[in-house]
Amino acid sequence: MELRYLRYFVAVAQTHNFTRAAELLGISQPPLSQQIQRLEREVGTPLLHRLTRGVELTDAGEAFYQDACQILAHSDAALEKARGIARGINGKLSLGITSSNAFNPKIFSLLRQFQAHYPAIELRQRETNMAGLMQELDDGLLDVAFVRLPCESSKRFSLKLIDEEPMMIALHKDHPLSGEKELALQALADVPPVLFPEEVAPGLYELMYNACLRAGIDLKSARQASQISSSLSMVSAGFGFALVPQSMTCIACPNVTFHAIRGDQVKTDIALAWRQFERSPSVKRFIQLFAH
Repeated sequence: MELRYLRYFVAVAQTHNFTRAAELLGISQPPLSQQIQRLEREVGTPLLHRLTRGVELTDAGEAFYQDACQILAHSDAALEKARGIARGINGKLSLGITSSNAFNPKIFSLLRQFQAHYPAIELRQRETNMAGLMQELDDGLLDVAFVRLPCESSKRFSLKLIDEEPMMIALHKDHPLSGEKELALQALADVPPVLFPEEVAPGLYELMYNACLRAGIDLKSARQASQISSSLSMVSAGFGFALVPQSMTCIACPNVTFHAIRGDQVKTDIALAWRQFERSPSVKRFIQLFAH
């Protein structure tokens, strides 16, 4: 059964008149009548009562009309959805984010802007470590990812810098220097550093490790957290000090004070990463918005 038969039938059912229905459809009346008769033969029962001045639906026609309207609505929605996906204004987009990026306001401001421009695109977020993001992006499980640089594995992808963040010192409030606005890392030579596993984010780990090394920090005394975000809980418990991105200072962690690094500045970049030669229209629109 062709969809045009359903459209013809619905037009006649709604106008109760072949002439008016033909005018709405932009066809002449005789072919319309023939198509409706062909539809009735295919259904196997009359759908209309032909009257002197119009038509009425039979009981079967009434039931068929309700179903025909639903079928046409679903068909139109399917067409619009497919066209929207082809134009990159509909569909789904999977994005990854590291736990250390989860507090960066610029990222989520841009996400909100994208959602306002393209409300029909469903954004699906996944939070994991850098190594996991890079692997899932490579495997096609993610469309885009927000990553922290430096990151050696990110060189396989296209990158767009989004923000630059200085690293901050997180220190227990009972430390004698906790009242200082800025601290030199050298002043914490007697405090154990709290580091996350190198495999979580090798580039960022190396950045922090080398900063501590230059400052004469005893790295043999380092404590290990599972993630950079959980290092704050360890600082709060008195394990030592940690280096965290500035955006993480918004976390209200008991017993923790935050300090800018004096002298040897330690900074990390946030970038948007996507596969090279990406063909998805929605991904391309996402990249275009973040490219401004």
